[in-house]
Amino acid sequence: MGRSRRLSEQWFQRGLWLVAVAFALCLVGFGSLVIQDLPQVERHLSREDFVDQSAAEPLQSAIAEARNAQAAASESLDQANLKLQATQTAYSNARDTFANWLDTRKATNLPSQDNELIARTAALDALKKEQEDAQHAVDAQNQNSLDAQQGESAAQAQLDELESVADQKLEAEYSKAEVRVFGYRLALTLPLLLIAFWLFRTQRKSSWWPFTWGFIFFALFTFFVELVPYLPSYGGYVRYGVGLILTVVVGRSVIVALNRYLARQAAAEQQPDVLRRNEMNYDMALLRLSKSVCPGCERPVNLSGGEVTFCPHCGIGLFESCRNCDTRKSAFSPFCQACGTPSAAPSAAPSPDTLVPAI
Repeated sequence: MGRSRRLSEQWFQRGLWLVAVAFALCLVGFGSLVIQDLPQVERHLSREDFVDQSAAEPLQSAIAEARNAQAAASESLDQANLKLQATQTAYSNARDTFANWLDTRKATNLPSQDNELIARTAALDALKKEQEDAQHAVDAQNQNSLDAQQGESAAQAQLDELESVADQKLEAEYSKAEVRVFGYRLALTLPLLLIAFWLFRTQRKSSWWPFTWGFIFFALFTFFVELVPYLPSYGGYVRYGVGLILTVVVGRSVIVALNRYLARQAAAEQQPDVLRRNEMNYDMALLRLSKSVCPGCERPVNLSGGEVTFCPHCGIGLFESCRNCDTRKSAFSPFCQACGTPSAAPSAAPSPDTLVPAI
């Protein structure tokens, strides 16, 4: 197609394609910002929004009190352990001293020391009593700490159950929010896709085609890149279900388009040779001939030998003789390449659709 266009026209076409791409990129950037900001329309939820506060607050207070009791018991336990160690040391030292004194008394066996024996025994018993009291204090603090730990564990178990129920509700709400956000995205992208389809059908060859194609690129990118990755999962059922629907819709469209194309080709091949050439696009005819393809039926034709004049598949004329100089020329060329004489009936004049009006 490009071989039959003027050089300036080719550069204009390239520039217009750059305009289409730049227009699409700008739309894509703007659309991406809108798509990314859509989740902000939903309120941010947390576990606390679904926890039964009337049941959770007493449990949280009980946990806090139990932890405070554990901290107090730990401090008291440290003090009690220090006191226990001191009484144990004092009792051990006093017992050793008493044992040494008792050995001395046995050696001397003086009756005058009986009162001292009684006093020393009493003092040793008092130290033993202090040691026992300190041990009881340590045991009491251990018991307080254990009670606090058990109370905290029981309250934490009930609170964990409440939070587990809240997590399930939060996950369900997240799934609903995901579906809603996907609905917002679909509400934005689906109309764009429909508009792009309408533009492709009606405006792709108009004077404003760069903006048409730019919008089409933008709509396709928005649908397949900005929307499809955010499809809700649900174990893959939604994704594969949507994939099946799209596959069926696209496949059916392709099959219908193919059948219509084959029907048009069959009907066109029944028309007169000149009429068929007149209805063909000039640039497209030259492009297919340059690829050794019949412009009428699009089947391959060997044009290298210079002996083929008509397509062996559909019968359309591919070459003819100039009516002035009898030179062999393409039947689709409006002028003879040897003498410049116009064809008797220009068969494939440049189509207005191939021209690009000034924008």
